[in-house]
Amino acid sequence: MERRIGVIGIVIEDREAVAARVNAVLSDYGDYIVGRMGVPYRERGVAVIALIVDGSTDVVGALTGKLGSLPGVKVRAALTGK
Repeated sequence: MERRIGVIGIVIEDREAVAARVNAVLSDYGDYIVGRMGVPYRERGVAVIALIVDGSTDVVGALTGKLGSLPGVKVRAALTGK
């Protein structure tokens, strides 16, 4: 499959409840993650993570699907056309 470069945005509404599970999923897909930036936005009670990824649409879809199935986790992805 063709690999694409993209960005995944993750918003975690209850960090304490799901942080370990989010990190476990990200660790499972570590080979596809080029970079990661996480910011705890304490004033709003959320955490925001931005990932740069390099993988097939199937891999990115599986990653975003697993993250999005976690309670209180919102995920969006944008990929290059090539």
